[in-house]
Amino acid sequence: MPKTSLRNSLREQSLMLVELGRWIPIASLVGLMAGAASALLLWSLDLATRLREAHTWLILLLAPAGWLVGLMYARFGASVVAGNNLLLEEIHKPKDTIPARMTPLILIGTFMTHLFGGSAGREGTALQTGASLADQLSKPLRLAPHERRTLLMAGIAAGFGSVFGTPLAGAVFGLEVLAFGRIDYTAIAPCFLAAVVGDLVTHQILTRIHMGHTHYPVSDIPPITALGILYAVLAGIVFGLVAMIFAKLTHAIAHFAKNHIPSAPLRPFIGGLLITTVVFALGTAHTLKYLGLGIPTIVGSFTGKVAPWDFAAKTLFTAVTLGFGFKGGEVTPLFYIGATLGNALSHLIPLSPSLLAAMGFVAVFAGAANTPIASTLMAVELFGAEAGAYAGIACVIAYLFSGHAGIYTSQRVGSSKFIAQKHEEGLALASLTQQREVAASENLSN
Repeated sequence: MPKTSLRNSLREQSLMLVELGRWIPIASLVGLMAGAASALLLWSLDLATRLREAHTWLILLLAPAGWLVGLMYARFGASVVAGNNLLLEEIHKPKDTIPARMTPLILIGTFMTHLFGGSAGREGTALQTGASLADQLSKPLRLAPHERRTLLMAGIAAGFGSVFGTPLAGAVFGLEVLAFGRIDYTAIAPCFLAAVVGDLVTHQILTRIHMGHTHYPVSDIPPITALGILYAVLAGIVFGLVAMIFAKLTHAIAHFAKNHIPSAPLRPFIGGLLITTVVFALGTAHTLKYLGLGIPTIVGSFTGKVAPWDFAAKTLFTAVTLGFGFKGGEVTPLFYIGATLGNALSHLIPLSPSLLAAMGFVAVFAGAANTPIASTLMAVELFGAEAGAYAGIACVIAYLFSGHAGIYTSQRVGSSKFIAQKHEEGLALASLTQQREVAASENLSN
């Protein structure tokens, strides 16, 4: 090797070592903060769930609780009300430091949603606490815009990985969620380190307070065959279509609520009234399982049979909850929808209910979040490599069949899923939807 080439290589490796040495303590601190916030979130949601289940009359207060959440954000959180979409916008176009008040606001808002019976998740809260806490380091450390971008991605990775106990999936999620069809590797080391540290911190705290992440048992996993691949593809198509329906329905309800209810506090108030009315009209014995996280029903999808309409009911309850402005996240409800849908598909597809539940658990999420690789890694971390192979096929197919829809409207089209639509690359999903609506209205007028 020529001396000049060797000298350049050594210089590059030295610079890389310095850069890595600089980011190790930063990413570790991000993981520490995100992991502690996730532990607090999980403890608070466990408390909210136990209180609601012990005192079902609390559901009657969902509407006034929604009004308080809406008022809280209108008074103190107007700059952070966009939530996860604000995080993605700041990563794509770094501007202002995310206010630190995003963390207490989303924690309080999510706790109230779950305490009084809203149907929501926890991933949105974990992402927002992880990223907003991480962003408070940007000014003291005098980070450049591109470095702040890395910091936010690490915060998202740490929040996701710690709240679900899946650090590998969390790390890749932080890289993959920005623009589907394209992964940005510039933040790969900080994302992986922050996600692993965050998961470790959350695990240690939960262990000390005698809590832990939920275990989902998967049984009867057949060897991969051509027929098994076909079954996974068929299931993946269904999972993708349901993911698309969930995303479009949630956005449609949110659009309707904003257009017809100008008052921000009034929107969750009305949404709360709708949910409370349905719960007590149909009977709490039949509807309580659709409120909150729904973990017992998710576990039940792996261990027995669930009602074949559970996935549809959870879709409606969650779309109304989030569409009308309650706080939380979409991912755990997507796990619920996918697991119960997979269980229902076992009546049609000759795979075990637990395997199909595992496939649906991650595949509906993959389709709705447009993150097939992170979702596949999650399957491996939660269910093992054998189930992960089936789940991976379902995730990829669900990603393709969910189309250009998604739960994050600020997510970009990195690479179009369809060759004929390459001109849409680079657009945010919100802009893409508007563009298509305009084109459709023009076609109708012609």
